[in-house]
Amino acid sequence: MTADRTRPSFAPSADELVRRSLRQWPQKPPGTPSNLKQPGTWLRARPGEARTANQPFLKLPGTNRLRTLPDGLWLHFSPDPSDPYADILCIEACSSLQNLLDKRSRFAPSTTSLLAVCPVPWLLNPCQPNDPTPRWRLIRLLRTEPVDSLVLPVRDVRVLYGLKSRQYEGFARTQMPQAHEYFCPMEALTAEKGDENPAMRALLARASAAANFMHLPGS
Repeated sequence: MTADRTRPSFAPSADELVRRSLRQWPQKPPGTPSNLKQPGTWLRARPGEARTANQPFLKLPGTNRLRTLPDGLWLHFSPDPSDPYADILCIEACSSLQNLLDKRSRFAPSTTSLLAVCPVPWLLNPCQPNDPTPRWRLIRLLRTEPVDSLVLPVRDVRVLYGLKSRQYEGFARTQMPQAHEYFCPMEALTAEKGDENPAMRALLARASAAANFMHLPGS
């Protein structure tokens, strides 16, 4: 039996192309400065390796089914066990304006707390293929090997949205972002070594928690 050569091949979605690229990005968001506002550990939570189910996610308190799974998610963990929290940087690929509106609504300011959930298998696995150190040992607020998921209140939210070029141009020309929102063309997220792009690094530096201050104490 010969193969069916007429069967169409499906091109990967914009979300999948972005996730493929983000898997090559470092554990700390590129361009993010080290500063006293975020002295803890940064780890890339999403995307994980392909076909890996146990990845961190976001949710509202009391919900078991409704989860937010960003295309990209970086977590900054508090270094203090007595004051546990996480800051998050999310990256979302938006293939249409409707998709953008839907994703923006998930991160809109709210009186309800957002929680970051890190499953035990993710905490026990190494973050680097050439380093056997498990992730939990890099998170300074953890003193012993976890047996339950690490659930942390989110202190600070920053979101970078990737838009198709035509939609990006129109949005940048006519719309105003909210304080936690940042925007870039989709090509900047799918480009090879996009994390080394000076413009991308400068954008993410402006998304730092220290960027809102004229200067920080001691600087």
